[in-house]
Amino acid sequence: MRWVAQRAEVEFATDGRPLRTLGTSQDITDRKELEASLREQKEFFRLISESIGEHIAVLDLQGRRLYNSPSYRQFFGDTSELPGTDSFADIHPDDRARVQEVFRQTVRSGVGQEIEYRLLRRDGGVRHMHSVGRVIRDQLGQPQRIVVVSHDRTDRRQAEQWERIAATAFESEQGMFITDADGIILRVNQAFTAITGYSAAEAVGQTPRLLRSGRHDALFYAAMRESLARTGAWQGEIWNRRKNDEIYPEWLTISAVSDNQGRVTHYVSMLTDITLRKATQEEIKQLAFYDVLTGLPNRRLLQDRLRIAMAASARRERQGALLFIDLDNFKTLNDTLGHEKGDLLLQQVASRLSDCVRERDTVARLGGDEFVVMLEDLGTRKEDAAGQSRIVGEKILGILNRPYDLGGHEYHNTPSIGITLFEGQQDDIDELMKRADLAMYEAKATGRNTLRFFDPRMQAVVSARAALERDLRQALQAGEFFLCYQPQVDHAGRLLGAEALLRWQHAQRGLVSPGEFIPLAEEAGLILPIGQWVLQTACTQVALWSARAGRADFSLSVNVSARQLRQPNFVDQVLAALDAAGASPRNLKLELTESMLLDNVQEIIAKMTALKARGVGFSLDDFGTGYSSLSYLKRLPLDQLKIDQSFVRDLLNDANDEAIARTIVALAHSLGLEVIAEGVETVAQRNALAGHGCHAYQGYLFSRPLPLAEFEAFLDRQ
Repeated sequence: MRWVAQRAEVEFATDGRPLRTLGTSQDITDRKELEASLREQKEFFRLISESIGEHIAVLDLQGRRLYNSPSYRQFFGDTSELPGTDSFADIHPDDRARVQEVFRQTVRSGVGQEIEYRLLRRDGGVRHMHSVGRVIRDQLGQPQRIVVVSHDRTDRRQAEQWERIAATAFESEQGMFITDADGIILRVNQAFTAITGYSAAEAVGQTPRLLRSGRHDALFYAAMRESLARTGAWQGEIWNRRKNDEIYPEWLTISAVSDNQGRVTHYVSMLTDITLRKATQEEIKQLAFYDVLTGLPNRRLLQDRLRIAMAASARRERQGALLFIDLDNFKTLNDTLGHEKGDLLLQQVASRLSDCVRERDTVARLGGDEFVVMLEDLGTRKEDAAGQSRIVGEKILGILNRPYDLGGHEYHNTPSIGITLFEGQQDDIDELMKRADLAMYEAKATGRNTLRFFDPRMQAVVSARAALERDLRQALQAGEFFLCYQPQVDHAGRLLGAEALLRWQHAQRGLVSPGEFIPLAEEAGLILPIGQWVLQTACTQVALWSARAGRADFSLSVNVSARQLRQPNFVDQVLAALDAAGASPRNLKLELTESMLLDNVQEIIAKMTALKARGVGFSLDDFGTGYSSLSYLKRLPLDQLKIDQSFVRDLLNDANDEAIARTIVALAHSLGLEVIAEGVETVAQRNALAGHGCHAYQGYLFSRPLPLAEFEAFLDRQ
């Protein structure tokens, strides 16, 4: 078949009549075949450009679009025609100049180039493109068009970025390994090798059983598998074994990886060696719950265990016991041999106590020389529990009485033990501790080196003591304290001065004994405000008396407590009291006791020296009853020694007391100190003391302690 194109023309006469027809015929078969071929090629090009996933653009030499593949328009999210538009307008501003320069080089050189850049979509999105340019030339070989084939690499770049991130994460300091769904190890990182000791070659192909320590039972791993099956994850602390057989703690996190159908394909495990963390936690626990010196449980852990023991006792109706142990005369050891030897003793006592009890019992150190033993499960009857507690207590007494080797120094020490029983949670922990403590003090009161059980009658004493402390706290504000003054005289009975003595007149109790409330004030921390009141009141009074005619040398002695003396501003407090009263320092004498000289002697000497320089005098009270060193004594800026009444009382009947009194007088004279005896009640005592050279006295022979009004009358009589 041939294609023919025909053409006919009609020729007309002048009057419009057709004269003849002229016609031509042309065989156009070749042309029609060419047109069909071009249409096929165009459709083929369209199908190719739409199917290959590349974006094709034909640009003129100025970069204007002449053609864009349909995928290009879809890529921009716009179905409008793009031909004639500037192809550079859609390039990211930061990349535009670079792309234009490459395009110009392509036009100038006629050689196509490759380039990567960012393209801005109509919706504001940024895509990463890779483009390759090719030059179309005319018949003369000059560049006529530029064909640009572009590929969107955004997804690939993101995938590469995530691969880099994943690779970086996989090689982090945290150990990682990946298994398939059957648990076969496929890959491990360097941190895994560093933690476990197994290289990738040794671990790949194995299962995590390679690391099992044997510390966990089947139930542990069953729970792990159940969690993975139910939630796709598990995490927790686990003990594993390194290649060198060292067992270590690690924190393990396992995550399941699933495909599109929800089937588990892999497990990713991350592990962290927590050996140091566990050690730190253990160290913190040790510091929080254990005594640093002995390694025994401290008060906090004891209370926790006691709380648990009391709850168990209630459930099982079984008895328990607390043994409160205090070392006798421990302070003397520290003061004489030093704290290092004291620490050695405490450590050996801790070891011996631990050997005296069962593994389930608790030995704790509360602090200082105080220990507590808690015994559990002592039977259902109190009698049986008491019997077992006594056996343990006597065993402790025996073993703690054995000699100690304190760094080559043999030392003997004894304990005093208080015991109280408990059953259930009838009493709180503090109450139980108080009962055991009370029983221990009862043991000390009965001669030490023994044990005593808590007696309910002790509770009445404690309750009374608590009530007294409560009233004592209110006494100062209520104005219930007053001072009595006991005269101090010379051998002729002439008044030298007086000692100020604190008294408490309670509204209901009446006159409370100083021996009863002063130790309580010390323990309750009330001695500081009370002592300051005494000092201020005494200074006010001595200022008035010393201003009287013939009383310029009148001296008033005031007892000072150890707590007052240890106050950093003690010197300032004394001087302030004197200034406020307008009293002369030389009329004030502070009485100290020997027990104050056992601690911080240098500090005490410094304070005494500062006050002495201002004129304040010092007397050492109860001399001969303590442990003061003569080397310290001669360094103290003292004015007077006071012979304790315990030596004066039996002066005429006890040769030892007589010898001590005589020695004290001789010592005072040798040190250039005055000496005064207290508790002088008979003329014979005064004469005996005078015979030894003591010519100042205080006692009922001359006068009892007098309230202010009566002392004023005594002064007038003098």
